[in-house]
Amino acid sequence: MARIKLVLPQKKLTTVSIPVRITDINYGNHVGNDALVSIIHEARMLFLQQHGFTELNAGGNELIMSELIINYKNESFYKDVLEIQIFCGEITKVSFEIYYQITTQRDGKEWLIAIAKTGMVCYSYTSKKPEELGAELHRILVSKD
Repeated sequence: MARIKLVLPQKKLTTVSIPVRITDINYGNHVGNDALVSIIHEARMLFLQQHGFTELNAGGNELIMSELIINYKNESFYKDVLEIQIFCGEITKVSFEIYYQITTQRDGKEWLIAIAKTGMVCYSYTSKKPEELGAELHRILVSKD
C-alpha cells in the first residue's frame, strides 16, 4: 500500500496542549481515529482563538476543511497530555495548509503520536464558493514565530 508521507514545514505557528479524555478512548484502549480528528480540530480552534479568530470569522474569512491526512506513529492513552505543534504549509490565493505534530511525554520519554495535515479553504457559506484569503489571515500565517 502506498502511503502519503507528511513532512513538516519550517514555519511553526504555535504549540497547544490538549489532554486525552476518557471519551477519546476506543475499544482498543487507545485514542480512536475519530477522536484524533476532533483533537486536531480543537488544536486548530485554539490557534485561531489566539488571534481572536474563529472558523466562521478568521479575519473576515470563513473557513472550510478540504483535506485531512494523518500519519499515525504511536498509540495515545487516557491521561496523556498531547502537545500539538502547528505549522503553516503552502498558501495559495484561496487556501492554506496547516500541519500538526502531535507528541506526548510518557515514562520519561517523548512519544510521536501522529503527524497530520489539513487543507483549509477560505469559503463563503452564503455563496457556496471559495473566496480570496484576506490580509489579516495571511498576516498571521506568515508572521514570525
